[in-house]
Amino acid sequence: MNSVLMAGTVSAASAAQMAVHPLEWGILAVVVIGLLGFDLVSHVRKPHEPSMKESAGWLGFYVALALVLGLYLMWQHAPEFGVQFYSSYFTELSLSVDNIFVFIIIMGSFAVPRKYEQKVLFWGIIIALLLRLVFILAGAALIARFSWVFFIFAAFLIYTAIKQAREGTGEEEETEETTHNENGFVKLVRRFYPVADHFTDDSARTLNPATGRKELTPYILCIMAIGGADLMFALDSIPASFGLTQQPLIIFAANAFALMGLRQMFFLVDGLLNRLVYLHYGLAVILGFIGLKLVVEACHAYGWLTVIPAFSPLSSLAVIMVVLVITVVASWLKQRSTEK
Repeated sequence: MNSVLMAGTVSAASAAQMAVHPLEWGILAVVVIGLLGFDLVSHVRKPHEPSMKESAGWLGFYVALALVLGLYLMWQHAPEFGVQFYSSYFTELSLSVDNIFVFIIIMGSFAVPRKYEQKVLFWGIIIALLLRLVFILAGAALIARFSWVFFIFAAFLIYTAIKQAREGTGEEEETEETTHNENGFVKLVRRFYPVADHFTDDSARTLNPATGRKELTPYILCIMAIGGADLMFALDSIPASFGLTQQPLIIFAANAFALMGLRQMFFLVDGLLNRLVYLHYGLAVILGFIGLKLVVEACHAYGWLTVIPAFSPLSSLAVIMVVLVITVVASWLKQRSTEK
């Protein structure tokens, strides 16, 4: 009897540790809004091309904040909580690197001057962050009621992993102009509103002296395109996060810090991305691993395949970190052999 009571007490304590207080959501919201506000006022508001030093400094700052947040979650809740956050964060960060390819294409298609690029990214990322929050809360509600949603997430992740691997081999080729020049949402806007023919400044609308009509500028359309493209990226990154944790706070925090560092990463690695020749393979392995992990967890929920052990948060983090390190090192070695 005592052992039963002790087990019940431990279980209750564990549940309490994993519960998130509404105040923590409020603090996270204040921190994210405060950081974005400071970012805007301090250097985004004045259009300029950030230096490598500035970009590296801000990226390091956001990564350090994410590491501190993980330590807080370990201290306030449980070590498992922090490990789940680190797994989600590094997964989001690695997927964000791949997103930069598309952002570069979108910027080029709208002929965005270099000094306005970080402002476009800033507002596009805010749109993406708000839309991702909706996705995360909706996903959490679905998972809480229907365990079979895991199978859908898993199927999508495995499909995306196969697509990433095929892109790495060059089997799937995209024409940059047709794929990214006209985002679907931007096409819709163009059908209802007149649009200026060329990029002028960072105004949302401009006056056409020939017609006397206000027109939307490529600047605002590019922001819409960036936000829309990132929303599409969320279709694989958010299921990937749900494969690592079912706690919405962790997933949103991981997304927020990854997206805030994405703008600095854009300028830091722009021009260096071609050196990561095995990036698609690394992302394919990560997404495939998380997809299979989701299949196992979904099967366990129905009492199937119980002989296959579930991956712990620590083992998931280890797999993700090992794959990332191997991807970077292999790409570096390949680049060195090519240059010789």
